[in-house]
This record gives sequence, C-alpha cells and structure tokens, in this order.
Amino acid sequence: MNGIRRSLSWATLVAMLGAPALAGCTATTDSLGFDSATESGGLRPLRRPATYPNPFRDLLGKTEAAIDARIQSAFDQLFHGLPDSQAIYFVVGPDEAEIRDVYHADVRTEGMGLGMMISVQLGRRDEFDRLWRHAKRALRATGANDGYYVSFCDTVDGLTSTPCIDPFGMEQFAMALVFAHGRWNSTGSVNYEADALELLDVMQNMEQRNGGVVDQVTNVFHADTKLASHEPKSSASSFTRPSIEIPAYYALWAAATGDDFWLAAADAGRAYTKLVTHPTTGLVPVRAFLTGQPVTGAGWDAFRHEAYRSELNLALDGIWFPGSDPWVIDAADRLIGFFASEGLETYGKAFTLDGNLLDPTRDVALIAANGAVAAIATRAERRGFVQAVWDLETPSGPARYYSGLLDLMALLVLGGRFQVY
Repeated sequence: MNGIRRSLSWATLVAMLGAPALAGCTATTDSLGFDSATESGGLRPLRRPATYPNPFRDLLGKTEAAIDARIQSAFDQLFHGLPDSQAIYFVVGPDEAEIRDVYHADVRTEGMGLGMMISVQLGRRDEFDRLWRHAKRALRATGANDGYYVSFCDTVDGLTSTPCIDPFGMEQFAMALVFAHGRWNSTGSVNYEADALELLDVMQNMEQRNGGVVDQVTNVFHADTKLASHEPKSSASSFTRPSIEIPAYYALWAAATGDDFWLAAADAGRAYTKLVTHPTTGLVPVRAFLTGQPVTGAGWDAFRHEAYRSELNLALDGIWFPGSDPWVIDAADRLIGFFASEGLETYGKAFTLDGNLLDPTRDVALIAANGAVAAIATRAERRGFVQAVWDLETPSGPARYYSGLLDLMALLVLGGRFQVY
C-alpha cells in the first residue's frame, strides 16, 4: 500500500493540537501547549481538544455528578469488587497488579493496556503504576522479542487462547504512558516518558535493534505501508486486524515525538480502515490482508467480538480530531443504521460483513462498542444506543473481562471523559 494518500497533513495536525485552546468549561479544556522543539528528545506536551462530546449529558440529560457516579460505580466493581465474581483487577505483590481474563484464566496485554488507559483517564495513578510495573516484570519478552510484551490471543470461537505478541496491547501501553506523562509528569518511581519512547521505538524499529529479522521477529509497523502486522513476525506480515489500526493514537504519537513516521501511520490507518469497512453495514472483519481483502477460513472474515474494538478506534478519531475526515462520521452512521435495522434490543453478536446474522446471542461488549460509536454519529437512532450503555449493568460473572473493559471505555467516551493528556 505504498503511496497511501494522507488525509491529515502535519501542518493540519499541529494546527489542531498546537493552537491556543478555545474557551470552555473546566472539564473539557486544558492550558497545555505544544512545544515546537524538545531539546531533551523527550515527549512534547499535547494540547487537548477544546471540547469533548458528552452524550450522557446532552442526549440523556444526565448531570455531571450522575455521570461521575455511574463511571465510578463501574470502576469500583471491576477494579475493586468481589474477586470471585466482579473484579478483573487483582493485586499481585506489594506494588504490582494485573488485569485478568478470568474466563480464560490468563493475563493479556490487551487488558493490561486498557486497564492502564482507564486508570490514567480517571486519575488513578496507583492502579496505573501497579499495572505497568507488573507488565514490565512479568510480561516483557526475552530473546529476539525483547522489548515486546507476551500476551494471549483468542481462537475464533473465543473459547480457547494461544500465546501471542499482540500489537493492540502494546499500542494501549504506549498511548497510556504518553498520557500518564502528560498528566503526572515522570518524576516519580515510574518514568512514563522513557518507557513510552522506548516502546514506540521498539514497535517501529525492532528489526534495526536486532540487526535484521531474527527468529522471525519483525517490526510491529511495516516500514513501507506503515500498517501494523497481525503479529510482529514474518509469518504474519501479510495481514493485520482492522481493530489494531488506531489512527488517532498514531497522530498523537506524531505530535508527541515530532516523528512524522507516526503521522504517515495515521494516514495509512485511516485509508486502510476505509478500505476494509463494508460500504453499507460499516462492519469490518477480524482479520484482513494488507491489500484489504478479508482473511478467509475459521471465521476471520466476519464481524466478531475482537472487531468490536474498531468501533472504539473510530469514535476516538472523531472525538480527538473533529472535522478532519467526514468519512469517520459517515462510518459511524452506517454502523448505527445497520444495528438499528437489526433491532436495538435484539441484534446479535456476529455477522457477515454484508449483514447476515451468524450468532443471535446478545453481547454486552458489542452494546458498549455501539454506544461509543454513537458518540460521533448523527442519526436520530443514536440516542437509543447511548441509553443502552447507561442502562447496562456492570458485567459480572465468568465472562466479565472483555465486556467489562469495553463497558468502562464506552462510559468514559459517552461521558466526555476519554480525553487527551
């Protein structure tokens, strides 16, 4: 995919993130500026968007106090609730903690990274630091993969998992660390800035660090296409997962580091997302080749649970870079229109890309993801999807890991509290 056309220029990005902040309420503005140069080679402060959409308030009429309470209740249950039936966050040792997929009885970088992101958004520094300390000690890979983090990935049926190096989790680590540095600085026991910069370098330059491709280990991001591989290894270099292409993150990394590789990655990610999105339903496959063709076999060419994350990625691009690409809003409207046509209270959890139902079971994770994308949609039906998230009971029981994480992420998005730091 050489030659992918940039949808957002460096000058536009700097103008969006570096211009003086517009006046607004204290909950949605920030005085941080954008340094045009950082002599130390560290991270540049990011300016936050002037406002964030708040559908809970603006569509449902909820007060800020009620929104805070709703989010806090979900956080308290999932992070500090009953260990056998409610919590996914577990303290392990004097200064570490892990997010545990209790259904599969494993620890994934996806969950650790999303747990860190949720923690930094809510200002929970202790939980953040515990999670990152544990990731560095227990999950960091060795050998040719040193600098990457070991995870587990689901098989297509979602019932079993297999060891993997998952780019999605490392992307969450990097973005959360950048935000942690912006929110808390790096003067405490954890150097967020140094760790973020190392991980960004590893994902871009692992082959250079290793002196070439060693034991099949490759960069996460292709040097030519700027797209992320399904896994950073030679055997997975021809395909990716649409849900691991997160253009909004890459655009912020470009602004934070001054490295226009990440701006090119943002452009490529946006172009690729358009390429793999069904023009009528807005659905994306779990896996697709870099050419945009879905990976067939084993159900990877369908819209299933892992693909739900792509809706959050779409929402963040629309929230953090409003007006930069009208297609993002069109895609959100297609998704809302499709699921509304399936029945707001009855739609299933798995579909072919053209909308044929594969599994009629209801899935809290998809309800949450649809609510999040409704934050940037314009269709009248979006209110029902926002209401559905507000009405959700915080997930509990054996399958609470994935649904709980997406529920919390959606609550933050819909309450205007998923912000740039």
